[in-house]
Amino acid sequence: MTSSTEAGGVTGTSDKDYNLIWYVEACLSNALRLESYVGDAERENDKELVDLFRKAQADSRKGAEIGKELLRSRLGG
Repeated sequence: MTSSTEAGGVTGTSDKDYNLIWYVEACLSNALRLESYVGDAERENDKELVDLFRKAQADSRKGAEIGKELLRSRLGG
């Protein structure tokens, strides 16, 4: 059985809830990773890349916030 076919019997979490949890984690992880990319671009004085990575980072944070709000409402928090 692969993780793509697991429907909660093994993990105790249905696919849709697991997917939402994964999505939030991926957004937060991406925001952290992008901070490193921003630093690299800043060291190279590449404002265009800094702006791109900051926008992507803001989008990742926004995705995480939306996902966290859904988690709160769906999991009773």
